[in-house]
Amino acid sequence: MKTSKRLDQALQKLYTAFHNNTLNPECCKQCAVGNICDGTDSWKHLSNGHGTFQLSYVGRVHQSLGRRFNGYTPLELLNIEAEFLKGCGYTLPLHHKNAKPKNPTDKETLFGGLAAAIAYLCKLEGISNVIDPADLLRKAKAVNPQVEAEV
Repeated sequence: MKTSKRLDQALQKLYTAFHNNTLNPECCKQCAVGNICDGTDSWKHLSNGHGTFQLSYVGRVHQSLGRRFNGYTPLELLNIEAEFLKGCGYTLPLHHKNAKPKNPTDKETLFGGLAAAIAYLCKLEGISNVIDPADLLRKAKAVNPQVEAEV
């Protein structure tokens, strides 16, 4: 199945971050969108809060101008991040009073978020899920045997 360049790059970055333990839902540079945007936090200015669905003034301007960040519009980036956070077990938007996972960097927690983000990325492209989440977890266990003990 042929996929777009933006999807290939996003999947590669997320997959690498997951296996290199550089995926962190509470860090705007290491979350799903932070990794898609090459480890920068510039995307956080597109909304008024982490995990919100509403664009800030800056985000609305970029959206209306048709700007894209690594192939994705500001609204698409916010939705990717929201899916990732929900998949990790967060109640959105991120706030100290809202529910969150006990250990946000646990491989199982991150895997849930990663699977949700990948499913949404594929939905944006109009294709079926290109990565079998079960295969991804098996590979993580093979790379890091401690993951098997945690799962």
